[in-house]
Amino acid sequence: MVYLFLALIVLASVALGAIVLIQNPKGGGLAGNVGGLSNNIMGVKQTNDVLEKGTWIFAGAIAVLALTSTLFLKGGATTSVNNSLLNKVNTSGAAPTAPVKK
Repeated sequence: MVYLFLALIVLASVALGAIVLIQNPKGGGLAGNVGGLSNNIMGVKQTNDVLEKGTWIFAGAIAVLALTSTLFLKGGATTSVNNSLLNKVNTSGAAPTAPVKK
């Protein structure tokens, strides 16, 4: 299941990158010179709105997929709780005692 989320996140990231690269930072973008037709088929304003909505949709999809993928990850360390470094730390305030030799 994690691989499915990973694949969807990668696809959404590639699509988001493509949409962002298509946009022109000054507002012209893809609609500025599509085959020499500037406002005949699609207006500049309408194309920028579509690209901006696509940017928000893919960014939101990446965020949702990243957050929901954490629900399917296996949590915890592979070591048992008794062998944990945190359990070996002396927090009682008393001086550590020497181990008893047999």
